[in-house]
Amino acid sequence: MLILCIAVLVIAAVVIFSVQNAAPVFVAFLVWKFGASLAVIVFLAFAIGIVVAALFSLALRLKNAARRRAQKGESLKTGHDISPEL
Repeated sequence: MLILCIAVLVIAAVVIFSVQNAAPVFVAFLVWKFGASLAVIVFLAFAIGIVVAALFSLALRLKNAARRRAQKGESLKTGHDISPEL
């Protein structure tokens, strides 16, 4: 619930910032040039950041799941229980 509240606050801040800064700007990256309002640029940067963070999170989760499966298979071979203590 706390993460949801923080996410809503961050999104609200981005929206407010974008609406208040609607002036046209130009972005140049290598040979690519793009002109749009600052609100669009900020929104695109925010969306790209969310996608990149989600991909890193997914990769980490998959890595941890594979590690847990490997440890579980190893514990079955040796007969040792690796489950956490409660």
